[in-house]
Amino acid sequence: MARRGWLWFAAPAAALFLAFWLLPMAALALTGARTAEGHSAYVTVLTSMQYWRSLANTVVLSLVATLATLLVALPVGRFLAWHREFPGRRALVALLMFPLAFPGVVVGFLIILLAGRQGVTATISRWLGAEPLVFAYGMAGLFLGYLYFSLPRTIGMISAAAEQIDTSLLEAARTLGASGWRRFADIELPALTPALLGAGAMSFATSMGAFGTAFTLATQIDVLPITIYNEFTNYANIPVAAALSIVLGLVTWAVLYVAHSVAGTRAGAAA
Repeated sequence: MARRGWLWFAAPAAALFLAFWLLPMAALALTGARTAEGHSAYVTVLTSMQYWRSLANTVVLSLVATLATLLVALPVGRFLAWHREFPGRRALVALLMFPLAFPGVVVGFLIILLAGRQGVTATISRWLGAEPLVFAYGMAGLFLGYLYFSLPRTIGMISAAAEQIDTSLLEAARTLGASGWRRFADIELPALTPALLGAGAMSFATSMGAFGTAFTLATQIDVLPITIYNEFTNYANIPVAAALSIVLGLVTWAVLYVAHSVAGTRAGAAA
């Protein structure tokens, strides 16, 4: 009876997995293997500097945005975890989580209002008599957009992990004369490492696949989601678009796999 009950739950899950993930991914992979001009689209992708440049831009931008997200979110998350009673905490948390309500296109529009040709920075620089400061449409604009989009989730994950730290260990270290930096490095940081790795992996994956923000801002830089969109929509080059999609998925999966493996190892060592 137990096995039969388990099958009632496993069969729908397997059907959903087959219908909505495995079959579409198999079709996508086979589409990328179509032959054109004597070789498959994968060969075209792997031998073209244009696609390598797009992939490199996407990976570098995602890594830098992820690192910046963690550097900003770590002190904010710790502060929210260790100061739960200060006035205005709920309002601050609500403001920090507010970007979750925005799609990528709106985030891109906000960056344009800040640093576009008619944005705040351009207006101020003109008022000061300098050249208009415009950086919304290149690497810097996308970086700010990805940072803005990733911070709320990362702050929430780090804050939740910091709340689980055994404060008695920190008190014992303080009693033994350990400085605040030593307590952070020896107790807090090892405990927070799995959450940092998980949040970093999530931020990286989100940045790698972000389309709305890139579609709004990426007029001066090639990133892979926009390259795939152009190949599929503007050039009707469906095999290349499929091959690029598989490459994007594999690179993102590899980073997620490494991050989760390291997080699991760290968690096991901490236990």
